[in-house]
Amino acid sequence: MDGASRPPPPPGAGVRVRAPLVESVSCYCRLDTGLKTVVDARKFVPGAKMCMQPEVKQNKRKSRGSRKERSRTQAPLLPGLPDDLAIACLIRVPRVEHPNLRMVCKRWNRLLSGNYFYSLRKKIGVAEEWVYVFKRDREGKISWHAFDPLHQLWKSLPPVPSEYSEALGFGCAVLSGCYLYLFGGKDPLRGSMRRVVFYNARTNKWHRAPDMLRKRHFFGSCVINNCLYVAGGECEGIQRTLQSAEVYDPNRNRWACITEMNNGMVPFIGVVYDGKWFLKGLDSHRQVTSEVYFPSSNAWSTIDDEMVTGWRNPSISFNGRLYSADCRDGCKLRVYDDNTGTWTRFMDSKHHLGSSRAFEAAALVSLNGKLCIIRNNMSITLVDVSDPTMSVETDSARMWETVARKGQHRSFVANLWSTIAGRNLKSHIIHCQVLQV
Repeated sequence: MDGASRPPPPPGAGVRVRAPLVESVSCYCRLDTGLKTVVDARKFVPGAKMCMQPEVKQNKRKSRGSRKERSRTQAPLLPGLPDDLAIACLIRVPRVEHPNLRMVCKRWNRLLSGNYFYSLRKKIGVAEEWVYVFKRDREGKISWHAFDPLHQLWKSLPPVPSEYSEALGFGCAVLSGCYLYLFGGKDPLRGSMRRVVFYNARTNKWHRAPDMLRKRHFFGSCVINNCLYVAGGECEGIQRTLQSAEVYDPNRNRWACITEMNNGMVPFIGVVYDGKWFLKGLDSHRQVTSEVYFPSSNAWSTIDDEMVTGWRNPSISFNGRLYSADCRDGCKLRVYDDNTGTWTRFMDSKHHLGSSRAFEAAALVSLNGKLCIIRNNMSITLVDVSDPTMSVETDSARMWETVARKGQHRSFVANLWSTIAGRNLKSHIIHCQVLQV
């Protein structure tokens, strides 16, 4: 058949005629630009492959290269210095200036929001410990404050989460040195809570954590091996006084039940001493009872010895010894002697502040290697108890150092005016913790 008698080509034949011009090993980018996807292209060129040219193929390898390229072209952390030297300078900046450092640029903000920056501070020994206190005012509102012992300043903080702005009987603990947890408690309107929130001292922000397994308030809590334990307390319902206990593991990010207590209890004092958790409180009949928890065997045991009967609040286990306040303002300390099984007078500041609630010792904590006494008027005293032979018979007054006086003065004036007005000063500290950054 000659060319003049050939029938016209069928519809679509033009595309099939062009197809052989594209080899089976060629890339899709040589096809008509009207073919938007790889699937469309395969309909016409089944043997074709993806383009292997970097400038055409947008794969992950190119994105990684782009990030490296950006890191080479972006401005250094400090002009004229390699980044490693710049970081060595920045980690030595006092913690009080960290909010200002974050505002310099995005790179500084990212650096100061990561764990690497703070792990270096801890490694070279420049990490700082601050005291954090939660106070309840006469209207029942919760506020909290941070004390910088280096500059002896109280710092403002973001408000506590709304569910804890008026909560009662909630727990407070620190995990990993820089995460402050609030958990449980009783909301004035909604009752007992299972809620758990935590504050990241590195980023100055609050976050949610998994809820506890059971609602409870006015319970006991402690930290052992960086795990958070809670036990006892109260909850609305038939069984008000709880025996149940549970533990939170931050590595697994979940709560788990542990062995129940022998008796239901509403604890009013607790401490971890010699690897065991001691709790003292009121049972369902409002009788004083005490129990000790052994983490290694996950078992509870009732206890009624001299250590428990002579135990007073506030107290602390510090450098392997158990200390307790021996007077209301905390100006005298007692220590428990394992050898004799008795409490003995240990140190006396020789300077007592009085018995008013403003001067009452609210907590004993460990701060920069010293025993720290925090009072309701926000005054803070450090005591050097490094010498175990120190006693009240020696000149122990020189071992006491007051580092926060302004709060004491303000509270005295406020207390004076409240007395004149016929009202008592009701603001008091309910929790006190130390965070390291």
